[in-house]
Formats: sequence, C-alpha cells, structure tokens
Amino acid sequence: MPAIEYLGWGATAVFVASYFFHRPVLLRSLQMIGALMWVGYGLAIGALPVVVANGLVFAAAAWTAMRVIRAHRMARRHKPR
Repeated sequence: MPAIEYLGWGATAVFVASYFFHRPVLLRSLQMIGALMWVGYGLAIGALPVVVANGLVFAAAAWTAMRVIRAHRMARRHKPR
C-alpha cells in the first residue's frame, strides 16, 4: 500500500471515531482533525473536490464548536452565585 493511503485510512478512522464522542466540542474537534487529514490527502493525490469538501467540513465544525464554547462561557457569566 502506498504511504499516502495510510493518511486516507487514518482520516477515515478519525472521522468515524468522532461519532462515538458525546461532548459536542470533542466531537467537532475530532471532525476538524479528520477533515484536515482529508485535506492533506486530497492535496497529495490532486483531488480538488476532496480538498474543498473537507475544507468546508473543517469550517463548519470549527464554527459550531466555537458557538458551543461561547454559549458555555455566556452561561457561566450569567449564572447566579
């Protein structure tokens, strides 16, 4: 198996593993790592659709993770002491 295929299989494993996480930030973080791995794989094999699709997945995961983090911070600020 060519070495680049290990990156593709690793990205697959990371992305599938993300579905076993229940905490939204951890799930999104793992999805972001998997998406970056897929971007690297797509660049290595010259597959622009793989690069673009996973760039979008990365952006969506980052945006939703930041939204969850901000909501938790706001909830802590407004929590009665």
